[in-house]
Amino acid sequence: MSAQDVLNSATTLASYNVLLQVTFRVLTFLLNAFTLRFVSKELIGVVNVRLTLLYTTVVFLSREAFRRACLSGKTEHNWKQIINLLWLTVPLGLLWAFALGSVWLYLLEAPDPLTVPHYGPAVALFGLSAIQELLCEPLWVLAQAHMFVRLKVVAESLAMVARCLLTVLLVVSAPQLGLYVFCTAQLLYTGCLVLCYAAYFLHFLGSPAAKRMTFPFHSVGDLLPSVGNGEPVVNWKLARLTWSFFKQSFLKQILTEGERYVMTFLNVLNFGDQGIYDIVNNLGSMVARFVFLPIEESFYVFFAKVLERGQEIRQQRNDDVAMAAEVLECLLKLVMVIGLIITVFGYSYSNLALDIYGGSLLSSGTGPSLLRCYCGYVLLLAVNGVTECFTFAVMSREEVDRYNMMMLALSVSFLVLSYFLTWFLGSVGFILANCLNMGLRITHSLLYISHYFRDSPWEPLRGLLPSPALLLALGLSAALTIFSEVTLCCDGGWVLRLAHVAVGGVCLLAVLTTILLAETRLVRFIRTRLLTRRSGKES
Repeated sequence: MSAQDVLNSATTLASYNVLLQVTFRVLTFLLNAFTLRFVSKELIGVVNVRLTLLYTTVVFLSREAFRRACLSGKTEHNWKQIINLLWLTVPLGLLWAFALGSVWLYLLEAPDPLTVPHYGPAVALFGLSAIQELLCEPLWVLAQAHMFVRLKVVAESLAMVARCLLTVLLVVSAPQLGLYVFCTAQLLYTGCLVLCYAAYFLHFLGSPAAKRMTFPFHSVGDLLPSVGNGEPVVNWKLARLTWSFFKQSFLKQILTEGERYVMTFLNVLNFGDQGIYDIVNNLGSMVARFVFLPIEESFYVFFAKVLERGQEIRQQRNDDVAMAAEVLECLLKLVMVIGLIITVFGYSYSNLALDIYGGSLLSSGTGPSLLRCYCGYVLLLAVNGVTECFTFAVMSREEVDRYNMMMLALSVSFLVLSYFLTWFLGSVGFILANCLNMGLRITHSLLYISHYFRDSPWEPLRGLLPSPALLLALGLSAALTIFSEVTLCCDGGWVLRLAHVAVGGVCLLAVLTTILLAETRLVRFIRTRLLTRRSGKES
């Protein structure tokens, strides 16, 4: 597959992933708004923080390193060895589920059984859901590597719709079940994922489409672990790379979910406050998750396939390097612009958004301040996602190991900062600690990218510099919307609220017009890469 073909498939994958994440976040957004009316904030805190943290930790530590290692490189791999390696995620998941489940049950403070009943069985069921999802991991990697861009969208969309419908049904009809409502919905979600991937490959294997693309497997039996004829069971080079990524993923998980670990293990917030924080956090991170994360995942595949890991620029094809540099620059400009828009408009509309979403439960107290801080944090998330996407794709194994040591220092500093800042500032301290650590990670990635392109004519970091016209438009919009919030929102009734929204709409339209006129290269990239559908590359 040529570099251009990989880019076309990666951009199509990114577009589909954005659509998937938009759907997922909107459904979750509506589901949270609905369940707030039927369950307590303490129960939401236990489900969305304590139990979800168990699930995500088991899944992430069991599969993330395997995904990054098995999707790396331009050369053809022995797929039989890769499948054998990927099946190790299941026993690894069993070990993590047992170990972490024991910690969740016996070492952490349990919620009040009168307020949140059935905590013990819920821990076991969420651990079981993580193991169930790992059963489709080899199929997920195969789909990603061969750019089956529709499969992930369909599978996760069906699974999330099923989970949302079951949650709503049980919350309304049997709220006395408590945690069992969310456990049942979670098991349905992971079960649907496994069934969708299994059904797709049962239909695909041996089909004319598989033969045309010379798919490496021909039957279901080929997808099961087996011993090759005189070959090692696994590719030991990939196994060592997996171990390097595992050490990195362990630290990255602490940084990604650090505030939840602090809340869970150090008890700096009660379960009710954890529920409020999680709701505001999910609301603030919607764009980061449904736009930035899919772009990062999809273009990691592009950079990993187009550029050789651990090789300097002069040892690679100029056309591939030029394309990678252009894509990196445009991606940086794209996420920078989106992040600045969110920061500017999020500051003035946080209070209104929380009041509409959850009423005074969210708009009073620290909710608006927390969401305003998160809007600034989104800008850092946007830049870090793209810069780390590139650096992780081109780092050698030795560089990955060195980066792991830096991540260890960042993890320790983050936990310490989170504890002390939260002790003095409340939940806002989590956001500030995240901002400081994200800034350090961005600095490291920028230095690495600058060094990587130092002897070349390409300067992709120019993508971090918006045009002066756009900066002026954003500055004026910030001033006007802040003035509008002070004078029109949010205690004067719906007429004044709508006027405040109208002011923001006019300012946003002016900013978008400025982008069209001043950021022509970015507009061309979005139109020709991110929004283009190439049906011939889809499966």
